[in-house]
Amino acid sequence: MAALDLGIKTNTPRNFARRGIRCHVLPASTTFEQIAELNPHGVFLSNGPGDPATADHVVALTREVLGAGIPLFGICFGNQILGRALGLSTYKMVFGHRGINIPVVDHATGRVAVTAQNHGFALQGEAGQSFATPFGPAVVSHTCANDGVVEGVKLVDGRAFSVQYHPEAAAGPHDAEYLFDQFVELMAGEGR
Repeated sequence: MAALDLGIKTNTPRNFARRGIRCHVLPASTTFEQIAELNPHGVFLSNGPGDPATADHVVALTREVLGAGIPLFGICFGNQILGRALGLSTYKMVFGHRGINIPVVDHATGRVAVTAQNHGFALQGEAGQSFATPFGPAVVSHTCANDGVVEGVKLVDGRAFSVQYHPEAAAGPHDAEYLFDQFVELMAGEGR
């Protein structure tokens, strides 16, 4: 698996290693050709700082990964990058989400997870919103129960998904750690 380091936390590769996944951490300046040389079973877009509207290289790279049909999972900044690659816009929040007790609704299951978050930018969208992309239909999959902010997006076919929060948070809640398992299952199904 290839992990794009946009400000990755140490615990993220550990989460994959605990699941038997070898994780190649690559710099944000990586090209698609460099990723393709690894023939990865999946690509992970990490968390990190910054304004997603200025991350054009990573958005373009994400579109190449999606175009190649490689499974993709993103968290935090990676969620904003996937959303932009799918055609959504981003905005600077008046009050960012910061804390270890932010409730997020998964619109596929109706479940609410207590999540750890630290972000001041978000994707434009509404709960359950469907939208067309060059890679197939997509949906806003998660929103914040407090204020309706977009907390996740996914391609309807399931090969790419992301969340705004930190499922890898070591000192925080573990309600969303299942997302790592979901990505491992997605990669296993690809047979790459």
